[in-house]
Amino acid sequence: MMPPEEESLDGGGDRDGGLVLLQGLKSGSTRKQGCDPFAQTQRSKLQHRRARINQQINKEMRMRAGAENLFRATSNHKVKETVALELSYVNSNLQLLKEELEELNSSMDVYQNDRLLSSSSESISVPMIPLGLKETKELDLLAPLKDFISEHYGEEGILFEKEIKEFMELRQAMRTPSRNEAGLELLMEYYNQLYFLDSRFFPPTKSLGVFFHWYDSLTGVPSHQRALAFEKGSVLFNIGALHTQIGARQDRASLPGLNQAIDAFQKAAGAFNYLKENFSNAPSLDMSAASLNMLVRLMVAQVQECVFEKMTLLRAQHDFLARLQLAQEAARVEDVYSLVHQTMTQAHVKDYVPFSWTTMVHVKSEHFKALSHYFAAIALCDCPVASDAELPEQEKAFIQFHVTMPEGPSLRVLLQDPEERRKLGKAHLKKAIMKHEEAMRIHGLCKILRKMDILQEVLSFAHKRSLSKYSEIDHEEDFFETGDAPDIHPKTHQKPEIKSPNFSQVKVTDIFHRLEAGLKEGDYIILVNGKDCRWSKHAEVVQLLKSTGEEGVEIGVITLQGSEGSKAADKKAAAMSSGSGMLKSNKENSRKSLMNSKSASTLLVWSKKSKRSKKSTYGVPFTAVGDNEAMY
Repeated sequence: MMPPEEESLDGGGDRDGGLVLLQGLKSGSTRKQGCDPFAQTQRSKLQHRRARINQQINKEMRMRAGAENLFRATSNHKVKETVALELSYVNSNLQLLKEELEELNSSMDVYQNDRLLSSSSESISVPMIPLGLKETKELDLLAPLKDFISEHYGEEGILFEKEIKEFMELRQAMRTPSRNEAGLELLMEYYNQLYFLDSRFFPPTKSLGVFFHWYDSLTGVPSHQRALAFEKGSVLFNIGALHTQIGARQDRASLPGLNQAIDAFQKAAGAFNYLKENFSNAPSLDMSAASLNMLVRLMVAQVQECVFEKMTLLRAQHDFLARLQLAQEAARVEDVYSLVHQTMTQAHVKDYVPFSWTTMVHVKSEHFKALSHYFAAIALCDCPVASDAELPEQEKAFIQFHVTMPEGPSLRVLLQDPEERRKLGKAHLKKAIMKHEEAMRIHGLCKILRKMDILQEVLSFAHKRSLSKYSEIDHEEDFFETGDAPDIHPKTHQKPEIKSPNFSQVKVTDIFHRLEAGLKEGDYIILVNGKDCRWSKHAEVVQLLKSTGEEGVEIGVITLQGSEGSKAADKKAAAMSSGSGMLKSNKENSRKSLMNSKSASTLLVWSKKSKRSKKSTYGVPFTAVGDNEAMY
């Protein structure tokens, strides 16, 4: 699948840069439904609270804008004081609403798996960070689309009320997708329908007069744009957000659950990365390049965390090389979370990302660094000394294990002397305990994370486990000073993938397929598969149409616009290979000037037997080569 053209979210760019290619598909797909908006699940309650806060933020921001305008316009000192007081109240309300929304965005436990693992288990799972869905307002397209159909296509708009209402119902359903594959397919179906809608009803030279309203995912700040690219970008963001929720809910104590979580977070990273690369100049901060870059890195880090958990299930408990691999996997998780933390603390992101997210990422970075040293100590202290046959392989692995080689005896002596192994293991445990304590200290700085019992259990259990092991290997006769263990070289055996959305996976039927879905009497064929047919004989054109294969044929058509006769639309369609000349799929409409009257008499007229009412089905636009698509 080739990606569509890059789309601009601010109104810049050229939308006529490329041709959208459609693939004919089988009909008969059923319309998917969203969740019950009144369902009282924990997730739905959270989303309802988010919607309410978004509306309140929108109201307060309108009040603030009005007060600021009045403050600038008036010269009356007393009025200025009154307005300034009102502004202080409004700003206070906005701050409270922002804090409430941040708390909602930090409600990670709602999205986690219901099965909480026992604190005595080594496979206890750290909560993941999911995203809430962007909220949008209802949209009434009935009148605008009917008017456009009448004006642009010369059809009675009232005849397409059923299609318009069907599209509006689909949009309403996609606002509440279920947290599973059906919900993803619903969002994909709507996203694919937007490409058909774009080519039919959103010409670059004319505005439909419709505004798309969406709220920022993290701040609740409203944005509205005329361009359909804003709608597409927001839906694509929700596809990524829903993947994060699906990933967070998996039971990561089992191998199937871990594989599903890995797949979900990789697809979330792909959706956000696709949005970053193909949409530009976003009107809302959640779709800005800086925020999307942060989200992509966060998803990759969560994939890497799942890979580490997967390794703990697959690796043998008392194998030296397996423990070294676990230590390196944990170091790799620490490495990617450190990168995420650096991204979150940058100037353009720091004040936008919830403090609980930044703290959680910092906690995980310290936690997994502690785990890397813990597993290094376990490998050295609990695993049997290498035999002569095993020694070469262990030496090779140990050379690449540390960033710098530890001080002391030679590598061969270190691996075969239990006392030397115990000393180095003790140094690793000392560092692990320090990092565990640092993770717990950072965790205590955030009141929202302090309420998260499962995270507290994870940190406490890991800390106690390291302390217990340290006490076990610590001898009273140890008069040497425990050295500083070198850092562990990060390494992974499963590199995360960034999986871009596969739009063609969800097959859709163009809702407005009846609009120019076939040829009619009076149409003029001027092109067949790019070949100029204006001067060809009738039999030659018929032969060209009959000789097409299953892939269809592209034809260029000119239709006279009623009695005016001065305007015409050049329609491109794909025809089936059968002699009846039935159309297979539509192409993007583009305008052309009608040929002069002398040449018009030589144009070929399509047979009257063409069945214009024949239903056509379509796939996703596979390619569209061109510049940015505007949101303005």
